[in-house]
Amino acid sequence: MLKVEALEASYGDSQVLFGVDFAIGKGEVATLLGRNGMGKTTTVHTIMGLVKARGGRVLVEGRDVTGAPPYRIAQAGLGLVPEGRQIFSTLTVEENLIATAAARFGAARWTLERVYALFPRLKERCANMGNQLSGGEQQMLAIGRALMTNPRLVILDEATEGLAPLIRHEIWDCLKKLKAEGEAILVIDKNVDALASFADRHVILEKGRVVWSGSSAALLTDPELKDRYLHV
Repeated sequence: MLKVEALEASYGDSQVLFGVDFAIGKGEVATLLGRNGMGKTTTVHTIMGLVKARGGRVLVEGRDVTGAPPYRIAQAGLGLVPEGRQIFSTLTVEENLIATAAARFGAARWTLERVYALFPRLKERCANMGNQLSGGEQQMLAIGRALMTNPRLVILDEATEGLAPLIRHEIWDCLKKLKAEGEAILVIDKNVDALASFADRHVILEKGRVVWSGSSAALLTDPELKDRYLHV
């Protein structure tokens, strides 16, 4: 579904990513983990074409999209839920969802009705403006907006950052439902134990390099690994 090969990226003269490699298969949930400033968001931005790759490749179902503009990468099948949500604050909930609706790979799997079924709260607030929503509702809307593009893979950057514990659990439940329906997902978040309850594989970054990858079982049974790379 997604293959990242020897990916390198820089901000000006400062190199941030050094040969990042990982792959996500159809229906698989994978995570990018690591402390703040280790290159997780830069990896996502480089995959999506928001940061220019200085080396390596990004392939979506075998198609090389390295260096393509972001809208072309989205059209290839990647849906992004960005850090900070970035919803359209002056559009209603329904207008936010309709604005990104697309059926690029045959019949649309995700429609307005399916998104409302996944997030009943959005249906209740469908006529509210984006800036009238709580943080949790905005994150639900950002996820729904990405799903309305009918992507092959959904990427969530800081999926539950700044959300109350109850809302975090709602987001986790949503991701579990998406996995059960066969969606491929790449997620960044700091709640390692919650991620490990449903993710298939994890990739840990340290200073722009992949230092470990493996299963949830391997991650949870290695406290030294968590202490070394994940705990502040």
